[in-house]
Amino acid sequence: MPSASTPQLRGMALLNNAHLNKGTAFTEEERRLYGLEGLLPTQVENLDRQVERIHRHLEAKPSNLERYIYLSGLRDQNETLFYKVLMSNPARFVPIVYAPTLAAVCQQFSHIYRRPRGMYISLDMRGRIKDVLHNWPMENVRFMCVTTGGRILGLGDIGVNGMGIPIGKLDLYTACGAVPPDSLLPVQLDIGTTNSALRADPLYLGLRREPPLLEELDSFVEEFIEAVQEVFPQSCIHFEDWKGTDALRYLKKYHDRVLCYNDDIQGTAAVTLAGLITALKIKNESLTQQRFLFLGAGSSGIGTADMLVSALKQEGLSEQEAIDRITLMDVNGLLETSRTDLLPEQERFAKNLPPSRDLLGMIKTVKPTVLIGVSTAGGSFTQDVVEEMSKLNERPIIFPLSLPQKNGECTAEQAYEWSKGRALFAAGLQYPEVTYNDRTFYPGQANNFYIFPALGLAVYATCPKLITDEMVIEAAQALADQVDPAARERGRLFPPQSDILEVSITSATRIAEFIFDKNAATVERPKDIRAWIENLTYKPRYTD
Repeated sequence: MPSASTPQLRGMALLNNAHLNKGTAFTEEERRLYGLEGLLPTQVENLDRQVERIHRHLEAKPSNLERYIYLSGLRDQNETLFYKVLMSNPARFVPIVYAPTLAAVCQQFSHIYRRPRGMYISLDMRGRIKDVLHNWPMENVRFMCVTTGGRILGLGDIGVNGMGIPIGKLDLYTACGAVPPDSLLPVQLDIGTTNSALRADPLYLGLRREPPLLEELDSFVEEFIEAVQEVFPQSCIHFEDWKGTDALRYLKKYHDRVLCYNDDIQGTAAVTLAGLITALKIKNESLTQQRFLFLGAGSSGIGTADMLVSALKQEGLSEQEAIDRITLMDVNGLLETSRTDLLPEQERFAKNLPPSRDLLGMIKTVKPTVLIGVSTAGGSFTQDVVEEMSKLNERPIIFPLSLPQKNGECTAEQAYEWSKGRALFAAGLQYPEVTYNDRTFYPGQANNFYIFPALGLAVYATCPKLITDEMVIEAAQALADQVDPAARERGRLFPPQSDILEVSITSATRIAEFIFDKNAATVERPKDIRAWIENLTYKPRYTD
């Protein structure tokens, strides 16, 4: 209930405050004390009964998009109940408040917009971004998820319609990692959009202009970063769904300067690495024995390749030896030395091989043990491709990670059928169980929610100045270690999603221990790190 530091709200003002509202759970005494008598039905309910009603409401909705809209309204009315619902069954609700439903949400964001959530920082605010940030009512912001909407879930540039992603991402910080929600801030940097259809849409909520030239964009982003350091000095800036070239450039520019993290690059890399570690335990092989072929060399592909280089170096290889084991292809073909269109981040992976756009041919040439798809080129892992991987490897590792589903390089059913049940498989989305030759397979989902909530909880607790690649690799190792031998025997590459909160707390404990061991924390090391972490977690319950 309202504390000494909170304005004393009464009546409808209290019921309209999502942070303090308890709805039908207000006791008879509270109803008298806060002027709520007559404003609520007679029956006093507990939180569990309210959750039961919400579940029934959701069952009656015709689609996940309608469920998303309903849950968004619930968050605006009663924050505690909203998170209690999400945390009651994460495996059910993550696909509603995050991918894959968010693709439809973002496409229609301006049309289904209800109430403001987060902050919109536009180019028109240049020169006064710091003052605008002071408008946010919470002072202790610890994480802000920031997007330009430049590359959303395979949808391309959708401008401020991309705001659904920071909102959904931060919901998972709490639902899957128990990071307190009042420390989270979604941010949309409105720099315009290249999407002419959106600019012509009368309901579009963003700037109706093309994005600025690079120099102007850099100046705008720099002002924003500096303003955050002053207004929210403990905040971690989580870059999300920026245009690929911008994502790589800004992570390189800021990762040694400020507390920041790019989930498209580092989160995708970490969850992919975790799946690989588990798959290699099944194969009883080491990371250094593998050869990797990527279809897709944007921010996710390059980020994962870079993370693999770091992990391989930890296993004893030189940087060049690690790079030699990684081959990448993009829309223009093989990354090779004669190409003049490569980004600096791509150039170090360029091979001294003839140009090629033929994925099957490259598999025959480099003989990969691992095939990773981050291309958004739907169906590109054809039957010939999977069969060739299966000729080369007794247990081929095949990870088609692109989203949404239509952009996936192949389905789980295709991978298992074409490999005759031998593939070790993970996708960007969760496929149902597959039965092949009377054997049941459990497709893995290489979903970043296995990584960023746990990393976020560890960072929230330990307050490091920077997030290093080593911390992210530790997150991957911690996740892989939670897949027990019995689960690996059934082909599972990740822990059950139903256990995501426990998984995140266990990973956060490992990451925090690593941060303390590296003397990177700015708080005192507790005797029992797990108990300390658990004590810091958010628990959705009403206060007296």
